[in-house]
Amino acid sequence: MPECHSCGQPIDPLTKVGIRDDCAKCHRDLHVCKNCRFWDSSAHNQCREPQAEYVPDREKSNFCTFFTPGAGQKKMSRSAAEAKKKLDALFKK
Repeated sequence: MPECHSCGQPIDPLTKVGIRDDCAKCHRDLHVCKNCRFWDSSAHNQCREPQAEYVPDREKSNFCTFFTPGAGQKKMSRSAAEAKKKLDALFKK
């Protein structure tokens, strides 16, 4: 289920997200790259949609016509974050 990238508030998948819509809980913009199913921080231009234009600020509302509400790139789980922290400490990163 799609959710706000900032606070995790669920976004109704049946409701069209407009350019000026904001989250009911944290009031951040919803029509942003980080709320799109194509967003991927490791992809070229941080987007898996090859025809999408470059968007400089991934957390501000934009006019991308490929925007589709989705989970985007999920945050790391707590156990994955802890494992990464231990590895970083091991290699003194």
